[in-house]
Amino acid sequence: MITKMRLLAGFLSLGFLIISCGSTNIVATPIENIDAIPLKVMPLTEVQKKQWGHADLLTDTIPGMSVDKAYAEIIGNKKGEKVIVAVLDAGIDLKHEDLDEVLWTNKGEKIGNGIDDDGNGYIDDIHGYNFLGESYNEQQEFARILRLNLGDEALRAKARKKIDKEVKEAKETKQIILNNKQQTQQILDIVKESHQAIAKHLGKEVYTKEEVGAITATDLSLQRSVNVIQQMFSYGNSIPEVIGLIEADMENFEEGLVYYSEKLDYHLNVNFNGRKAVGDDPYNFSDTSYGDGNPMIRNKEESHGTHVAGIIAAERNNGIGMNGVANNVAIMSIRAIPNGDEYDKDVARGIRYAVDNGAKIINASFGKAFSPNAEWVYEAIKYAADNDVLIVHAAGNEGEDLDSQQHPNYPNDHKFGGSEFADNVITVGALDETYGSEMVASFSNYGARNVDVFAPGGEIYSSMPGSEYEFQGGTSMAAPAVSGVAALLRSYYPNLSAAEVKKVLMDSGLSTKTSVMVAGDPSNSKPFDQLSRSGKMVNAYNALIMGKILSDKKSKSP
Repeated sequence: MITKMRLLAGFLSLGFLIISCGSTNIVATPIENIDAIPLKVMPLTEVQKKQWGHADLLTDTIPGMSVDKAYAEIIGNKKGEKVIVAVLDAGIDLKHEDLDEVLWTNKGEKIGNGIDDDGNGYIDDIHGYNFLGESYNEQQEFARILRLNLGDEALRAKARKKIDKEVKEAKETKQIILNNKQQTQQILDIVKESHQAIAKHLGKEVYTKEEVGAITATDLSLQRSVNVIQQMFSYGNSIPEVIGLIEADMENFEEGLVYYSEKLDYHLNVNFNGRKAVGDDPYNFSDTSYGDGNPMIRNKEESHGTHVAGIIAAERNNGIGMNGVANNVAIMSIRAIPNGDEYDKDVARGIRYAVDNGAKIINASFGKAFSPNAEWVYEAIKYAADNDVLIVHAAGNEGEDLDSQQHPNYPNDHKFGGSEFADNVITVGALDETYGSEMVASFSNYGARNVDVFAPGGEIYSSMPGSEYEFQGGTSMAAPAVSGVAALLRSYYPNLSAAEVKKVLMDSGLSTKTSVMVAGDPSNSKPFDQLSRSGKMVNAYNALIMGKILSDKKSKSP
């Protein structure tokens, strides 16, 4: 059994700024690079695994965001303003034990009367809005392009090339998983049968390798069981433990089969129409009479939005589950991202809904490579910028360089040009818990121009439907971590604009010149500070200090 380790190398080298805060001196933003950290090898404890994103790099040797340190040394019992954070995502389990007290409630709307009481254009939108109706599974955009014959021939040719490649890979991978599952099932059956025989012979379920080796077997069947079990001791300290590991592999294979079956049945199926249940024309922006005021999940598998919401603002210190990054948050649920590619219309309308109903931050843990109506989303992003709303966007999970024209990613704030058209979007790559060469998650996209910062995103423990909790990884998890820090800044320093919050998040992070693997490829290493515009990993402690400096400066300005 392999235990995850953190490999830390070199010596600590920091530049410090000391700020007096009452009678306490706070070590502020390390502007200089962290060139290295003393070599340490230590496994994460179970507690650390569940909250590593809140850890402090300098004291815990884990590349977290210093959230716990920020609460202990800066926030304390300070009162901040309530900040509405819109989760533009799948639906949320609105009854979750760790989220039910942090939901945004539209006080101008009366529950279930079928009337638009507050006149905002949406009926019964108590906790947000649902732009997907009863739909859930959906195609990827390039499959829709081919089904509906969208765009010009060049776009359709690109879509055909993409779908041919994806279908081929999905079928091949599904078959490999199926073969491995069948072989592993055979091994599991043999190990269980052998274990039962040895347990019966020795009269106990738990035994040692030495006890098995001492068995004198005159029976060929028992001898075979002895040989099998002796080999299995190479994989664990006890045979029940080994059986558990094999069964876990079987579960992973089953999840893989479900994932690739969904890809082939829905995402890559040119003939599938997931939008039929909604009833609108998703390529007509003027067709607005669709959806409903219930952004609750439609099934337990619809977990993404619930997980994201928990990272941002799960109830803190309530003795259950886990702590979200931010206090003083109201989560607005906007159900607009299906199990497949989102529609540009839903994203654009979701952004506008969030802005018009008071959100100061929009978490956007989604993205795609094709966007037939990207201009609708660009206009919505600009609308959010004009209304001082920050959008935190996940960089994507393809392990690609987003600066390359070969890897388009939507939505974005640059339209693939040389400059940004809005200053309110921050794009986030994902970190793993191992500081050093493996610090950047193997799946994370990157880009010195088109990714802004990195944050914890590998195997993050957060809320799941049914008041449950689970580890999930992705830039989808890194974005809400940053949304949480942004919410802290907007809560305690409300005079900071969205653009200023973005600048603080980028400028106050920790950086290193350490070379890291990208896309999980040992032959492809780059200095960490060249993988994003800031070259930094977000740090809540430093962000709050820098935010206070900027806020105080603004307050004193005439």
